Amino acid sequence: MVTFMLTNSIRLGLLSFYISFLFIQCADPETPLDRALKNAGPGVQDVLKEKDRYEIQIRLTEVLEKEGQLEFRTSSFQEDDQFYFYPASTAKLPVAILALQKLRALQQQGYAIDATTPFEVVDTEGKRIQNKDTTALNQKLTIAHLIKKIFLVSDNDAYNYLFDFLGRDDINNALQKLGLKNTYLYHKFLFGADNNNTWEYRFFNLDQDTLYFQPTIPSNGTGNTQELKSIFKGEGYVENGKTVASPFDFRQKNRISLSDLEGILKRIFYSETFAENERFALSEEDLEFLRFWMSRSTLESNDPNYHYGDYYDSYVKFFIYGDTKGQMTDEIRIYNKVGFAYGTVTDAAYIVDQKTNTRFFLSATILVNKNQIFYDDIYEFETIGIPFLAELGRAVLAELTTP
Repeated sequence: MVTFMLTNSIRLGLLSFYISFLFIQCADPETPLDRALKNAGPGVQDVLKEKDRYEIQIRLTEVLEKEGQLEFRTSSFQEDDQFYFYPASTAKLPVAILALQKLRALQQQGYAIDATTPFEVVDTEGKRIQNKDTTALNQKLTIAHLIKKIFLVSDNDAYNYLFDFLGRDDINNALQKLGLKNTYLYHKFLFGADNNNTWEYRFFNLDQDTLYFQPTIPSNGTGNTQELKSIFKGEGYVENGKTVASPFDFRQKNRISLSDLEGILKRIFYSETFAENERFALSEEDLEFLRFWMSRSTLESNDPNYHYGDYYDSYVKFFIYGDTKGQMTDEIRIYNKVGFAYGTVTDAAYIVDQKTNTRFFLSATILVNKNQIFYDDIYEFETIGIPFLAELGRAVLAELTTP
């Protein structure tokens, strides 16, 4: 009997040890993002103390290469594809890419136009809206120059012209076909704009002969009607100079998840990792053009030239450098698109440390609207939002490059 009891006791002890071992083995290991957040400076730590209030979402994907094979290792913090945040100007990223894709499609149909072909924009009543670009050295309005402006200074007009060149339904259908299911672009960045009917476009040669004419494209889209978390935000908003004491409704605003933003960037840099039907239909020349201008600082261009006024090198580079001026170097290249509006600051980037050959995708968003009122232009972009993204970028870079 004693032997039997001793044996059972040993068995129970072994079973308890085995269960504890399994629990330890199955527990989630600390990720590089976890360590980066833990070691980040006060600009991150203070925000993390109120992570729900700031509606923080972060996604980090390391790009690793083992025995000649690419590997993507993803970690995240509070990331939720179904939790809405306003993407602001990050919406310009897919539009710039799709504009080049449409040009390739038109070329295949026999139209002799490309990204440098000049064009003019006419409204639905036949009134010319634009036929030149004063920021271009040659004064010509072209798709290529508009894309440059989108990446250099996040120009709203450039986005608006490309948005209507594509047409709202065609934009969203194209993104859905690529597998970007958490993206819906509803509107231009122009108050009072007609988002249901596009402008007309005429591409022409040096003799003013029409090479391609595009009439108005109507949209049948109904907007971002999906049931998303936090689609109503805040405690009020300003309308006609008065504060309305009701949450602001974002159901008919643009939408892009962090995973889709990363997916768009990944298709530009690692298209071979996607099925052919999930890739943008672009040439290598198109991809190189996008990569080049996506990585330029605002001051690394002479055409257009932004070496004046309030522009500085990190004007649209929030990760790592957003809270500094004149500190950017060639050692670190940031291929990105930022957005900030309605109190929301977002950056989606592919970052390459050329000294250590460290490569990673980093996307993050933060809501900085302390008074909970939208449309009052009282947001903490410069004091909390951009410094948070800058420190986050530095913390992640340090974590991934420190032996």
